[in-house]
Amino acid sequence: MPVFDYDPPERFVAGAVGQPGSRAFFLQARAEGRLTTVGLEKFQVAALADRLDDLLDEVVRRGGEVPASAPPGLTDNAPLDVPITEDFRVGTMTLAWDPDASQVVIEAQEIVPEEEEFEPSPLDEPALLRVRISPAAARAFSRRALALVAAGRPPCPLCGQPLDAEGHICVRLNGYRGTSASSGGGGG
Repeated sequence: MPVFDYDPPERFVAGAVGQPGSRAFFLQARAEGRLTTVGLEKFQVAALADRLDDLLDEVVRRGGEVPASAPPGLTDNAPLDVPITEDFRVGTMTLAWDPDASQVVIEAQEIVPEEEEFEPSPLDEPALLRVRISPAAARAFSRRALALVAAGRPPCPLCGQPLDAEGHICVRLNGYRGTSASSGGGGG
């Protein structure tokens, strides 16, 4: 199993390539001339950012020293590093707090196809990206990731599903093609 370990990375970000509605999402970690890029879904980026904030808020609640927001010096709005070559596709992710090092540990494991019914050997184990970052870096990651997710297609005001330029079939309108709230179009 290849393990891509960054303790700590020089840079750890979520990013996307493409136009809203057809973007591909990635996590990237970089350190000492190494670059690891893993692909994941938009909902995984949102979940990771939300869970990071929840984890850090829990550390604060238990008396830990964690910034309430990301320090301005850690803001990273630069695009993903190139070349963008996906090392693997993420299946599961885990978060942990290392109290001894006061660091957040993020692990993203390669997706495992469900149809595999054979006993895997240690060489067949899924790849893993492990990143250890400070609480301040975690807050900065979360802020960027949430902004990335929010920059996509606007949600339908009725059902919350993403709107395409031509609208979408809204479940709240019994299958009629909904349009954005500002279009003034009918549809009920």
